[in-house]
Order: sequence, then structure tokens, then C-alpha cells
Amino acid sequence: MSNVLSTPPAAPARAAAHFAGRLSFETDVSDVHADLEAGVTGLVVVDSRGGQAWEQGHLPGAVHLPTAEIAARAAELIPAGAVVVTYCWGPGCNGATRAALEFATLGYRVKEMIGGFEYWVREGLPVRAGDDLTRRPVDDLTAPRQAVTCDC
Repeated sequence: MSNVLSTPPAAPARAAAHFAGRLSFETDVSDVHADLEAGVTGLVVVDSRGGQAWEQGHLPGAVHLPTAEIAARAAELIPAGAVVVTYCWGPGCNGATRAALEFATLGYRVKEMIGGFEYWVREGLPVRAGDDLTRRPVDDLTAPRQAVTCDC
């Protein structure tokens, strides 16, 4: 008996709806980086971590808005009509999910950046800490060493 097939796969139409749905809720670090580099307008990346985490390092161009402050401060920091992308530490943290829920509750269109800050760093993308902009070497378990993206 197959472990994979012990639960039959969904019909293609149901699978297509499921995966399209996931993509409407999530984005990844490579796509966020590409859009930030391209200067895509109407997109606001929000770091929902606390102050010490922000100071340790964050995505260049991100807005710092801890989850607990979203309801009170979103209107002053996030333009009406913007699409918000939330991130937190990484896959082991649901802070970005909680932040995305806060934004959605306030009426914003929102996506969660899967992988969070951890995968941003592991893919060798730039990190801002104070006035410094740094990059760590690419972790070849998360991205190819020599390519700009994973080409997926």
C-alpha cells in the first residue's frame, strides 16, 4: 500500500482551486525581493516583529509595525488601497499570519511572506540594520548559490 496514495489526490479542478487560493494568500521572499527591486508601487512590506528584532535586521524598505500596534497605527503608516505583505521570523513563527489577519480585519488586501526573515537571510538577500546593509552567504539548501532566483 502506498503512503502517498492512502489518501487519494483531489480532483484536478479542486486541486487547481486550492493552489490558486494559496497563492492569493501567500508570496515568497524571492518574489517580494523582485518587486522591491523593481519598485512596484502600491505594495507595502510590513515587519510585524518587536523592536529588538527590527534593530537586529530587517528587509530594506520594510515598515516596522508590530502586530500589537497594527489596529492603532495602520491607517497612519499604510496608504489606503495598498497591498500589504507581512513577515515575521520564519516558518516556525505564526506572527506574520496574525499580522495578516489584523490587516485583513481592517480591510486591507494582504499576503503573508512565507519563510519570513529567516529565509530572506538564508537566500542571501540584503538586510538593513541601522545604517548598514549586509548580506549573508546563500544557504544552498534554500537557493542556488550562483542564480538570482530558484527559477521555479
